[in-house]
Amino acid sequence: MPTVEELYRNYGILADAKEQVEEHRDAYQVILDGVKGGPKEKRLAAQFIPKFFKHFPELADAAINAQLDLCEDEDVSIRRQAIKELPQFATGENLPRVADILAQLLQSDDSAEFNLVNNALLSIFKMDAKGTLGGLFSQILQGEDIVRERAIKFLSTKLRTLPEDVLTKEVEDFILSESKKVLYDVTGEEFVLFMKILSALKSLQTVSGRQQLVELVSDQAGLQQMFNPSDPDSVDRLLQCMRQAVPFFSKNVHSTKFVTYFCEHVLPNLSSLTSPAESIDIQLEVLKLLAEMSSYCGDMEKLESNLKKLFDKLLEYMPLPPEEAENGENAGNEEPKLQFSYVECLLFSFHQLGRKLPDFLTDRLNAEKLKDFKIRLQYFARGLQVYIRQLRLALQGKTGEALKTEENKIKVVALKITNNINVLIKDLFHIPPSYKSTVTLSWKPVQKAEAGQKRTSEDTTSSSPPKKPIPGPKRDARQIYNPPSGKYSSNLSNFSYEQRGGFRGGRSRGWGNRGNRSRGRTY
Repeated sequence: MPTVEELYRNYGILADAKEQVEEHRDAYQVILDGVKGGPKEKRLAAQFIPKFFKHFPELADAAINAQLDLCEDEDVSIRRQAIKELPQFATGENLPRVADILAQLLQSDDSAEFNLVNNALLSIFKMDAKGTLGGLFSQILQGEDIVRERAIKFLSTKLRTLPEDVLTKEVEDFILSESKKVLYDVTGEEFVLFMKILSALKSLQTVSGRQQLVELVSDQAGLQQMFNPSDPDSVDRLLQCMRQAVPFFSKNVHSTKFVTYFCEHVLPNLSSLTSPAESIDIQLEVLKLLAEMSSYCGDMEKLESNLKKLFDKLLEYMPLPPEEAENGENAGNEEPKLQFSYVECLLFSFHQLGRKLPDFLTDRLNAEKLKDFKIRLQYFARGLQVYIRQLRLALQGKTGEALKTEENKIKVVALKITNNINVLIKDLFHIPPSYKSTVTLSWKPVQKAEAGQKRTSEDTTSSSPPKKPIPGPKRDARQIYNPPSGKYSSNLSNFSYEQRGGFRGGRSRGWGNRGNRSRGRTY
């Protein structure tokens, strides 16, 4: 094996040869053999091999393999030097292979080494984005689990930093086609990351692009399959998919398929849903998603049937008044519990779908059913007015820091919920019922837009999906408002506003029975 002096001497031969460097193959071979030496020889080889690599195409495989040996050396400084120089090997047909190698090196636990790999990948991305993606997707589809995981995260965080002249339409089409292959077999966390990747692509920020994304979510959700409410993985899968779909719905991209599935398969099984995590109020999560989707529902094939299912579920949360004894007191042991958070979701959804069939309450229900509904609605409305007055009184005069206490934040949200319900109920009290009022769901931010301002996301050529936070860890702060029992209770300290968690980011569930991979080095 060559010494340090011999390496320097042969380096000098190659450097001085200039245009005739190809004639000194033996000198380059000496440098390749430097990887067999000690630490000093290896460091020199790590620098010298890539410098003259392009001049000896017949030794390309030997040179790349020599550099890879250095990338796996026990000495971290040698590994770092070798990795830093890898982009110099990314020429012509060698680039996908170098990208594949770098993708595998993402499994490094050394932070400096990991950053070098990231920088090297970004460097070759700018040389040939499609070739680099080919190497990355090769490892995502066939590599070890740790490599797959980090390659996906690399794409989800780095793609958006690349300039438009790198992420061309052809490159974005390649990302979409390769992503579809991956989505045949993903975990919940991986699915969320891929939707993040795809939704950031410029070519998918049009109406037709958002429609493609909705179709991808639909396929992933398995809307053609029967729903198993007792299987937490099935429930989790549905929730994950719905959360990903919601930001893409608009007046031009309809949620009809999803709302139909919820009405036909999920609502009838609402009480038997198995939560994927103890912290989740699964029924409320489902109802909130239904409410968000219902605003963008198009023409529904079985509208009356599904509206009936929604109506029946609403009745379950709107109790009849308690029977009174002869002395006018409550004959029962306790007042019915008014679950305002659930009613807000169901009433909003019914209100949205009811617009499409405005004679549902007047002509589609029998007289007894309609009478029963009016009694429940009036009872609920009376209790509602009491709680609204209590909340307004409790918040009267409070501003700034005073409203930031946990107790007052609870009351502010509770007031939003009850006010929303009040507006929607007033519409139903009209003869015939009206569906003209507009409310902002209590958990959604109020849109501050000038009157007449058009929704920019409807542009068919350059629009972006609606700006909504990506579901994930933030959903852990799900809240539910349950007012105190009793029609005329004035004890606000009894208000229950439980913390309920959404699906927790980081929980990984196998949607496609992905097996663990252990392939070792596949360079």
